[in-house]
Amino acid sequence: MIIRERAGSFVLVRQHDHALISGEFARHWSERPSPYEPTVHAIANHDIAWKGPDSAVRWDEERNRPYSFTDYPVEEKLRAYAAGLDLLEGQSSYAACLCSMHYETLVRQFGRTEAEARFAEAESRRQESLKDGLSREELANLGRNLQLLKLCDGLSLFLCLNEPGGGDYPPPYPGGFRFEGTTYEPAWEDRRTLRLEPDPFDGPFEVCIPYEEFGRDRRWLGGGEITLRIGG
Repeated sequence: MIIRERAGSFVLVRQHDHALISGEFARHWSERPSPYEPTVHAIANHDIAWKGPDSAVRWDEERNRPYSFTDYPVEEKLRAYAAGLDLLEGQSSYAACLCSMHYETLVRQFGRTEAEARFAEAESRRQESLKDGLSREELANLGRNLQLLKLCDGLSLFLCLNEPGGGDYPPPYPGGFRFEGTTYEPAWEDRRTLRLEPDPFDGPFEVCIPYEEFGRDRRWLGGGEITLRIGG
């Protein structure tokens, strides 16, 4: 879960819903990635591993708040990651390789346990196996498309972690959003319209963020969708 904390409640966004928004950023990127379809599929489904864990809200009893993607129990999270990548591998070797690279780099950057180190090594081996079946063009563009995935992931997290109109950079992207030497700065025109400077998109588009809200007493307070316009 992605959790936005309010004074008396928690706003929850499921990880896969956030990833689908990432896919919309990739789909509207003016300089289309190559190969297009498997790259966009990877970006839109990079958190498919969370569909199972996010099917129900799980509370951290010690802190009396829902578990988020940053503090979910490590062993269970890693099992879900592996299962999600197995699922993607059955759909697209390229998408699976790209998402495996994404998870491996995150775990190597933020992991602290032996289980995370083993997971990173296993995913490195998975990637080598998958790369054997990729074309020269696909191999040549893996690095660029991994950076695009991370950019789109960060932009979607920016929307999901902030109240509309808010501007804190999310972890693991506290330094802002960079891609191919360009820094993209988010700027709110109003509480429902966000643009990037410079504008990298092929035109304005809308994204919808499904959410649920729970009180600190764990009562369900309702849910809905936040619709935002991206671009001027």
